[in-house]
Amino acid sequence: MYHFVCVAKYRRLVINKTVDMILRNTCIEISKRYEIRFLEIGAEGDHIHFLIQSVPTYSPTKIVTKVKSITAREILSKVPSVKEQLWGGEFWSDGYFVSTVGEHANEDVIRQYIKNQGKNGKYKQLHKKKALYKQLSLF
Repeated sequence: MYHFVCVAKYRRLVINKTVDMILRNTCIEISKRYEIRFLEIGAEGDHIHFLIQSVPTYSPTKIVTKVKSITAREILSKVPSVKEQLWGGEFWSDGYFVSTVGEHANEDVIRQYIKNQGKNGKYKQLHKKKALYKQLSLF
């Protein structure tokens, strides 16, 4: 289980209601296609928090690369105004934050941390799902 934070390019405030909806729906589609389970997705104008559960064969880098590339492609193709605000056509900044989350106590702690990140109540929970404590299938 991992906690990722991905920042919009140039830290621009481009994450609005339309982007929220596209991001959420795209992440649900990613879950259907890959062994990546989104437990929580939270948005604040310029960055997104993901709480993700996946199989051990997917490295954190592989997970975040898939999520960032697929979501960026969908957002930029469906919301042209965002592409204009970001000049070069990249939605996410190059880096990301990742930390591992333990199976029992830490999941709730990280969920609470993500919820408390919103400045002046700007945090929006886009998606929430319970963790699976059985092994996700590899095939």
